[in-house]
Amino acid sequence: MAPSLPMDPNTWDVISFAVDKGHGVKGLADLGLETLPKQYIQPPEEQIIHSTVVTENSIPVIDLSNWNDPMVAEQICNAAEKWGFFQIVNHGIPIEVSENVKEATRQFFGLPAEQKNKHSKDNSPTNNVRYGTSFTPKAEKALEWKDFLSLFYVSDDEAAAQWPSAFRNEALDFMKKSEFVIRRLLQALMKGLNVKEIDETKESLFMGSKRINLNYYPKCPEPELTVGVGRHSDVSTLTILLQDDIGGLYVKKLDSDAWVHVPPINGAIVINVGDALQILSNGKYKSVEHRVIANGIKNRISVPIFVNPRPSDIIGPLPEVLESGEKPIYKQVLYSDYVKHFFRKAHDGKETVDFAKI
Repeated sequence: MAPSLPMDPNTWDVISFAVDKGHGVKGLADLGLETLPKQYIQPPEEQIIHSTVVTENSIPVIDLSNWNDPMVAEQICNAAEKWGFFQIVNHGIPIEVSENVKEATRQFFGLPAEQKNKHSKDNSPTNNVRYGTSFTPKAEKALEWKDFLSLFYVSDDEAAAQWPSAFRNEALDFMKKSEFVIRRLLQALMKGLNVKEIDETKESLFMGSKRINLNYYPKCPEPELTVGVGRHSDVSTLTILLQDDIGGLYVKKLDSDAWVHVPPINGAIVINVGDALQILSNGKYKSVEHRVIANGIKNRISVPIFVNPRPSDIIGPLPEVLESGEKPIYKQVLYSDYVKHFFRKAHDGKETVDFAKI
């Protein structure tokens, strides 16, 4: 039961309630607010109503039922170059695994605030489990309408000891069942970069660490004034995203100011290139800006797996990419430095990748 608070969101401390006490935006939504608290009002240029949305384009949908068909690898590389985003169907991740992790996500965010807040930055016994709201509240001029739980995977034993029991097994199952797909996608993408074989060193560089997030976007009063997630690109190698049937994810079309909706497709998984892969491919594969709008009618959830280099890895253009004499666009950077740079500021489109430019 949400606490009873004044209905005028400007007469009480919204930040203390949502951020510090752990009620999040779900707590705000449960109060039945009719107006959006001013702390969440985005500047007009960040509101989707002031953006160009094109409906005649959509990101590619790739059928993976026959991995051995050379056309499949070609479609994957082509989508990574031209869109940076694509959806996959017939990928082999069982539908019950996806449904279970979505249901477990709803269960977790339905817990009382004090239970969720045990995993906040201030309270969590480990940095590998983090419950929070918005993105980086202390660095943001306007907050985002989203709650999240972020889990950095170290080992099954560590997850058994530290991850909340409400969805631990479901999250681990989703990660394990997606492993095959991640490897096959990386094999196809590497062939397109002249990398003949993914040895242990390269595998560790491409997918040496993983993080899984549970995202909750409750229905919002005045959704057009805020965002679920602001414009950003991911810092991962690849992101594997499970979304529910509500919709609201928008991708920026390359070389334009237009945004394209990523419609939910039953059973599909959304794949996007992250900054690490853009850097490793020397800009051939594109990590593109994306955002999530708020919804005034329904709650939305999504579950991304971020496949990353290890924090201690140095990332830069792969030697195979530069073999033909191509000039490097990016310098060698320590991956943990790159990630810290991303998390210490508000979402700001594609600004992070400039950190690695020569």
